[in-house]
Amino acid sequence: MSTIPDRPRDPRTISALTDTSEEQWSAAASADLYGIREWGADYFHVNDDGLVTVRVPFGDKSASVPLMSIVQGMKERGLEMPVVLRIENLLDHRITQLNEAFAKAIAGAGYRNEYRGVFPIKVNQQFHVIEEIASFGARYHHGLEAGSKAELIIALSQLEDPESLIVCNGYKDAEFIELGLYAVQMGIRCFFVAETPAEIPIIIERSKAMGIRPLIGVRMKLSAKVDGYWAADSGDQSIFGLTPSQLISVIDQLKAADMLDCLQLLHAHIGSQIPNIRNIRVGVLEACRYYVSLVEEGAPMGYLDLGGGLAVDYDGTRSNSTHSMNYRLDEYCVDIVEAVIETLDSADVPHPVIVTESGRATVAYSSVLLFNVLDVRKPEPANLPAQPPEDAHELIVNLATVMSSITPSNLQESFNDALYYRDEVYELFRHGQMNLRHRALADKYCRAVLYKIAQLLPQARRVSPELEALPELLSDVYYGNFSVFQSLPDIWAIDQLFPIMPIERLKEKPTRQAILADLTCDCDGKIDRFAHPNGELTRLPLHAVNRGEEYHLAVFLVGAYQETLGDLHNLFGDTNVVSVRIEEDGHFEFVREFQGDRIADVLTYVEYNPQDMLEKFRKSAERAVRRGKISPAARKEMLQAFTDSLRGYTYFER
Repeated sequence: MSTIPDRPRDPRTISALTDTSEEQWSAAASADLYGIREWGADYFHVNDDGLVTVRVPFGDKSASVPLMSIVQGMKERGLEMPVVLRIENLLDHRITQLNEAFAKAIAGAGYRNEYRGVFPIKVNQQFHVIEEIASFGARYHHGLEAGSKAELIIALSQLEDPESLIVCNGYKDAEFIELGLYAVQMGIRCFFVAETPAEIPIIIERSKAMGIRPLIGVRMKLSAKVDGYWAADSGDQSIFGLTPSQLISVIDQLKAADMLDCLQLLHAHIGSQIPNIRNIRVGVLEACRYYVSLVEEGAPMGYLDLGGGLAVDYDGTRSNSTHSMNYRLDEYCVDIVEAVIETLDSADVPHPVIVTESGRATVAYSSVLLFNVLDVRKPEPANLPAQPPEDAHELIVNLATVMSSITPSNLQESFNDALYYRDEVYELFRHGQMNLRHRALADKYCRAVLYKIAQLLPQARRVSPELEALPELLSDVYYGNFSVFQSLPDIWAIDQLFPIMPIERLKEKPTRQAILADLTCDCDGKIDRFAHPNGELTRLPLHAVNRGEEYHLAVFLVGAYQETLGDLHNLFGDTNVVSVRIEEDGHFEFVREFQGDRIADVLTYVEYNPQDMLEKFRKSAERAVRRGKISPAARKEMLQAFTDSLRGYTYFER
């Protein structure tokens, strides 16, 4: 199965792309429609058989595997949807790309020091992810960033390379400091980054009490502003970091304690998911001025930590929009290296080790959420009679008349009439002057009118804003076997966009326009905004679901934050997780399989005892036997069903 080659993006609109007839439709047309070439970063493609593939680089070669082949392997192993699929190779490749891009920029610019990457544990705290980062990153001395005592324990247990860095951010108490000091005593480069002046006395006191010289960093609050979702939290409004006057206070405290020599790192987090490269260069230049100032104050320094911010192009627009980035990785590295050289050489200050804390860009591509569609709600009414029944109310007859007289030239008039008659029907029903069956028939006719108007909109000369919105209001609803709140919390919390598409049937033209709804009984449990290179979509083109067949969708680039932030809305727990490694010959291995939460698991999270619950249910069933409501045999079946459910997956099972 070959993979469709890359070619320039056709700048047509989504509607123009779907104008292709079903007979002429191809897998290449689907690749265009869903923009996979733009946001897939050469990892994800559509092959000639109409299947989404994951492509893994192996030097000058690559291997591609259809996601449906992996899904089939999951099913054979008894792993139900939904599943978070992790492709180990992609995590390995992202770490390699980041480190080698900085190495190339350093060599090209004649930079006189090296680069050290640090992964922020908070971005994905899952054990196997951190274990893989520590393993894959060892050859580059890639380290970890810890923002809490628990994360510091993770870092200390996972990193074995003494040249890797541990950067401790966040507010630190005495216990946190002591743990880090023990690490320093063991020869681990563990830096305490002071976020506030209040931390310095604790570091000084604990260090002297334990007789261990600490490695200290200071985090500066930069005035540079960034574009994107977090723009309001950048610059002077940032809640993290020291002001210039606070920095002077820290310097004076360290001098008074004879510990200024311990100050070796400047931390300057410019922003998160920074879409505009100009923001990065401005921020680096400002950070370098603080670095020079610290050297002038007598601190030895040696490390410049520029935090995170390296963006992910979620929508493939390659722009400075919130969900994209207007730069490449190599450009990012070159701009940072050149900005440091420009500032430090003019001040005759030695080049420091450059540190970045790229989290999102490291793990986003390596995880994909896979789920199946359980049901579809369509807007067009079914079983609409050719003529209203003889006893139909006059308003229903009027709606039927509107239905039969719609033309491209009277769409607005037909729309107005339909809503007027519909509202009159509502009023009669509320006052008991229309029965339920006639109310339902009126609703069918009204929806039929609106659906026909939406179908004729492309033929209209002028379309009002309310009619323009009609196709969105009449979208299909595809009910997916997942929870937005558990697996995609950023969609709900911060309006994050992710690329979403079917992973099969891509040789067929998708004829439906849909939004996605999850399993939760919450109006926010839906996805009605989709990332796309032609601009944000409010409806997703999908195929009609064939009776008796599964239909699988995937949400891509979900490796950053989504699992860590997920909650237990309606007690839908963690999904099944599968980690695969793809070999050069195209075969793949199921490296790890993690069973998702069972119902008993999530009940314990909210302080229930499943065994006590079973016993209480047993007593209720026994009382029902004594009252003659059920037989002992029925009681046995009920208890078995209750027990089986406790052991069952929290999601829908076929």
